[in-house]
Amino acid sequence: MRAHDNSLLSHGPEGRAPARPVRSPSNSDRASASLGVSVEHLSKAFRGKPAVSDISFSARQNQFVSIVGPSGCGKSTVLKMIAGLIEPTSGSVLVNGGKVAAPLRNASMVFQAPVLMPWRTVLGNVLFCIEMRGDSAAKYRGPALDLIKLAGLRGFENHYPHQLSGGMQQRVSICRALLVRPALLLMDEPFGALDVLTREHMAFELQKLWSIERYTALFVTHSITEAVLLSDSIVVMPGMVGRVPAVTMEIDLPRPRDPAIMKDARFIELAATVREEIEAGWVGPPA
Repeated sequence: MRAHDNSLLSHGPEGRAPARPVRSPSNSDRASASLGVSVEHLSKAFRGKPAVSDISFSARQNQFVSIVGPSGCGKSTVLKMIAGLIEPTSGSVLVNGGKVAAPLRNASMVFQAPVLMPWRTVLGNVLFCIEMRGDSAAKYRGPALDLIKLAGLRGFENHYPHQLSGGMQQRVSICRALLVRPALLLMDEPFGALDVLTREHMAFELQKLWSIERYTALFVTHSITEAVLLSDSIVVMPGMVGRVPAVTMEIDLPRPRDPAIMKDARFIELAATVREEIEAGWVGPPA
């Protein structure tokens, strides 16, 4: 039986949190927290068919939160509703206390495909959103070059997308998203098309970039390892829409995290618990 407390995880006798999550807390449980994003009883149906049903969770300001769950459970749909790209059928999304009713202006989104312009260089692609906002590209050239360097792309500033690997292209996409200094960074399976070793490397690159300013980040992924490695907390969405509520787990691993942490007993324990919750959410509660 799962214990409920304001930290989302009950602590054992030695003060270390066991790897057991709790169901998403009520509004009163959240009242004392400073929230970056609050998703409240969110549902979405397409042509009468439910894609998301009564999902609630929150992300505190400056947290990195991953959203995991089986294919088709509505992870990407939730992310798009948070971004204001699609309207929920019911429920609401609050970002920094304001209800989302239109596309967010202070958010950046990274998709599974890098979506780079083939006629622009790496630097030109990173600066694109700045130019679309009407700001001076020259003013942001220095910060753009700094991000490119942090992303391990120094020396490729004048290369074109077709001259880059898939992982390098995605790093350009992430730099472009971060250059505008968003209040909220939304990522929809940005490493989904990459091989295992490349996506692991990309996860560490993302951690490095995110740690500079600690934006509130929501990250959709199918990879349990990736979610545990990157996150402050993980939201597990049920596979059977409406059968069980979403589950939120706190990840109590120290930062910064390096490859060695994936062999740590606590990491393995947390990853196993996430897997159990995904499987439980797919089957649903006993009849």
